[in-house]
Amino acid sequence: MDELDRLFGLLVEALARETRIAVPFPAAEVYERLVPYRSTRSRLNVATHQDYEMAVLRLLAGERGYVQLEPENVREAMQREIATINPDPAYFRSFPDAQLMVNGRAAERVLLADRAYAPTNAEEEEDELSDATGENPVPLPFVPPAAFRVPRSADVPTPNQCEYCGGVLPSNREIRFCPHCGQPQGDGELKCQGCGNVLDVGWAYCLACGRATGFE
Repeated sequence: MDELDRLFGLLVEALARETRIAVPFPAAEVYERLVPYRSTRSRLNVATHQDYEMAVLRLLAGERGYVQLEPENVREAMQREIATINPDPAYFRSFPDAQLMVNGRAAERVLLADRAYAPTNAEEEEDELSDATGENPVPLPFVPPAAFRVPRSADVPTPNQCEYCGGVLPSNREIRFCPHCGQPQGDGELKCQGCGNVLDVGWAYCLACGRATGFE
């Protein structure tokens, strides 16, 4: 696990506390409010502010498919910046209004992993959640997969809503992905149409054969 994995984990924890993992939000919230450098640097285990900014740039550029940044041209601009010999770690600050969407499946894996390694008693839990900086820790309760979904209105037929974001789905065609948030509908794993390898939502290309997924 590196600083990018830890950054995504802290982002998921922050969003889960607000029960809005499936809701798009401005990219600036990542570094201004949700996972700011000053209060999270010890948990991120980064040596400098520049290292922190580089991790944020990698996350927003879509590395490892953790998040999806829109519009597409902003995401591509960040990817090009990372590919340069001397990338500007603060490049993402030029696009504070870009919208970010968390990969629901990747977020669920983070939450389930936290649950699997949770302390067995209250005393151990208190020690685990204590911050090395001496600040008062805030308990992080386990958030079930249901937290990924926006509560449905009682007067709207549930079959016509996305199970992740609650958006209304068209009723006159086959629906594989939500047109609002891009999440898959129904049970089962996403697979590459070329080689059958399992995919995550937000991946532009298959890891196994390199074929474009069409999920962007």
